[in-house]
Amino acid sequence: MNLYTLLRQRQSENRPVRVALIGAGKFGSMYLSQVPRTPGVHLAAVADLSPTRARESLARVGWPAERYGAKSLGDALASGATWITEDAMATIAGEGIEVVIDATGSPAAGIRHVLACCEHGRHVVMVNVEADALAGPLLAQKATAAGIVYSLAYGDQPALICEMVDWARAAGFRVVAAGKGTKYLPEYHFSNPDTVWGHYGFTPETVARGDFNAQMFNSFLDGTKSAIEMAAVANATGLTPAPGGLAFPPCGVDDLPRVLKPRSAGGVLHHAGQVEVISSLERDGKPVFRDLRWGVYATFAADSEYVRRCFSEYGLVTDDSGEYTAMYKPFHLIGLELGISVASAALRREPTGSPSGFLGDVVATAKKDLKPGDRLDGEGGYTVYGKLMPAADSLALGGLPIGLAHGVKLARAVAKGAAVTWNDIESLDTDAARFRREMERAFSPAPDTANSGVGLRQRSPTYGH
Repeated sequence: MNLYTLLRQRQSENRPVRVALIGAGKFGSMYLSQVPRTPGVHLAAVADLSPTRARESLARVGWPAERYGAKSLGDALASGATWITEDAMATIAGEGIEVVIDATGSPAAGIRHVLACCEHGRHVVMVNVEADALAGPLLAQKATAAGIVYSLAYGDQPALICEMVDWARAAGFRVVAAGKGTKYLPEYHFSNPDTVWGHYGFTPETVARGDFNAQMFNSFLDGTKSAIEMAAVANATGLTPAPGGLAFPPCGVDDLPRVLKPRSAGGVLHHAGQVEVISSLERDGKPVFRDLRWGVYATFAADSEYVRRCFSEYGLVTDDSGEYTAMYKPFHLIGLELGISVASAALRREPTGSPSGFLGDVVATAKKDLKPGDRLDGEGGYTVYGKLMPAADSLALGGLPIGLAHGVKLARAVAKGAAVTWNDIESLDTDAARFRREMERAFSPAPDTANSGVGLRQRSPTYGH
């Protein structure tokens, strides 16, 4: 753990890590609050479609106005101040930037920004997990070919889960499951922006007083965000989704080893080596005791009598057999922790999680009966939610990824609860759609293995444990 030492060294050499942030929303603002407290880092530019909003974000987190008064990127690099702009692509292309943070949440924008980083040699930290779930495996390949780091964002749950999985495997443990907690009931899949506040328990007065985006909040509630994040974890770790997607079993932290193990061992998992999200609510709506709503976990196995005895001797909570135990972190601090990814990419040239295969995908699924001519409104909206499935199943189905299901018009009817496919929509010819199709071709099973169940893995690294 020497990132702080390395940052101090860059500071002493008057050679700070020069960073550009794209997107000054909530996640970006939380990062902005920490930059002045981090040695060896210079936030040279903030790019946002609304420069006014970017300035408001900086002021809100306590930056003095003179600190973000640079007139250009060159001025910022010379003065140590920060340049505010609406031109993300010019910022990426500007000389002197080492690390670009994409915190936009737009899949199409994320793809453009990563490809520009590849062209100009900038490491990229992808807060934009929506883009990663849509096309991360191919983006990571292109980044590697360009000699840059493509990293998931520390502080967001996928990177924290990847860290736990890596720790367990590096210590010689077999990872059985990994994931996060959330608030879930089955009916939430069909929630929309009109019903979301009731599920959260927010009154109209609470909503009126705050800066609340109903569709964004609903994407967390209806399961879409959980599916996107678990696709990112699957693609970065080699853990795989169950064929039926996320089950959201109710589970508290004390029950992780008992619940998050395979069905064959008395748990709920379809298989060992699975991504899964646990619910902070019992199915009757009652709170789970010691829930993990804001946190992350991994369960792992002893695999020997000696290790089982060590688990007992050192006080680990296990299932009744003593074989399975768990670790967890009860919180994630999103943008407040993002500097870990920035430092790791710039100073170690290591990502805090990065796709290494295409194993999980998120397919648009109808929230209601949809008819020809209906226009999809993306994650958190009225028409579709995102469902996690194995990537091989998604490709076989021809499923439309949730990241492309915004503003698209249906050509055919889709029943409530059914997946939307490419064949169900009118022609979609955008840069993002073409890039996704390129990824589907790149990771499709070879013809002679298409029905073997291992085709996608053959084009991915071999995963241990």
